[in-house]
Amino acid sequence: MNLLKGLFRSRDKPQNRVGSAFSFLFGGTTAGKTVNERTAMQATAVYACVRILSEAIAGLPLRVYRYRTDGGKEKAVEHRLYYLIHNEPNPEMTSFVFRETLMSHLLLWGNAYAQIIRDGRGQVLALYPLLPNKMDVSRSASGELTYTYRRDAEESRINPDSGTVVLRRDEVLHIPGLGFDGLIGYSPIGIAKNAIGLAMATEEYGASFFSNGANPGGVLEHPGVVKDPKRVRESWNAVYQGSGNAHRIAVLEEGMKFQSIGIPPEQAQFLETRKFQLNEIARIFRVPPHMVGDLERSSFSNIEQQSLEFVKYTLNPWVMRWEQALQQALLLPSEKLRYFIRFNVDGLLRGDYQGRMNGYATGRQNGWLSANDIRELEDMNRIPNEDGGDLYLVNGNMTKLADAGVFANHQPKEVST
Repeated sequence: MNLLKGLFRSRDKPQNRVGSAFSFLFGGTTAGKTVNERTAMQATAVYACVRILSEAIAGLPLRVYRYRTDGGKEKAVEHRLYYLIHNEPNPEMTSFVFRETLMSHLLLWGNAYAQIIRDGRGQVLALYPLLPNKMDVSRSASGELTYTYRRDAEESRINPDSGTVVLRRDEVLHIPGLGFDGLIGYSPIGIAKNAIGLAMATEEYGASFFSNGANPGGVLEHPGVVKDPKRVRESWNAVYQGSGNAHRIAVLEEGMKFQSIGIPPEQAQFLETRKFQLNEIARIFRVPPHMVGDLERSSFSNIEQQSLEFVKYTLNPWVMRWEQALQQALLLPSEKLRYFIRFNVDGLLRGDYQGRMNGYATGRQNGWLSANDIRELEDMNRIPNEDGGDLYLVNGNMTKLADAGVFANHQPKEVST
């Protein structure tokens, strides 16, 4: 503890150094749009990426395992954590909804928090999500991490007054994203605000363009002096503005002329910009473009490979963040050498039916898969052990190189007559 005091002082507050500059992260962008975690979800590409990753993590089987003395592992179904993380983290949420919520927080804010409710023995009773934008992480005078949650009146019926709740490190499940200090993650939305702002601006421009009847703006030219230009403009807009008034025949009086001054969308590369921003946002979240609807460079031959790369390079780092954070926060110190928490991504890595059967046949014939191993992978009931379900077989024609010819040398020699 003295070492802790020497290294960390109360002023050494963990913080997101980018996030501390609010005007840098949010507010206006170069495209003129205000971008934050909630407005960014109005961009369809952001919504699609967040939904894809959140549902992928929420849909993976999550279980507690126990190390076996023979070096293997087995499901620790009797452990209380097994039911909590696999079925119901709290009486109000399923495991899918809980993980989907925390993963969306992690993708938008760069941090995910949940309050840990424990009994007197330290066992976890429930997990409740906490909003990242209301959480502040700091250090106590002794150097311990503390979490201060700003609660408003809507979050507490017992205490209608707003206030703060201070939680200890062992009372919070914290999953940080990429950050500067290893403790607090920074918001991907804040870092990429200009890219997202441009996508929102182009979408708004398109909506505005079609709301004006798909006609660019312009000016009305009059050969004389217009006494009331405001009335002329309003009367023109009332008759010809809007998609419902598109292609109506204009009647111009007193020698007036309509001169278009807008830039056609094709000249401003409107469609190309929208398509590029879709790929730009997909790149931020490392989601393959075909998963957010861009099939321009995808084919039946490469989509399967891209899907496998999605699991390997996109999901796997998030899976490891989740697993290690869950083990660190939820398992007691005495349990960490005997238990561990794992996602099962095998279902996402499986190929088509014929490919799986060929792989199972290879494993079965070479002795590293039993019939029950294969049936469990295919979610089928086990074969009783007395019927050979757990037998590991090997092709009889295979032998060690050192034993080659041994059998022939022990054969009785034929007696010549």
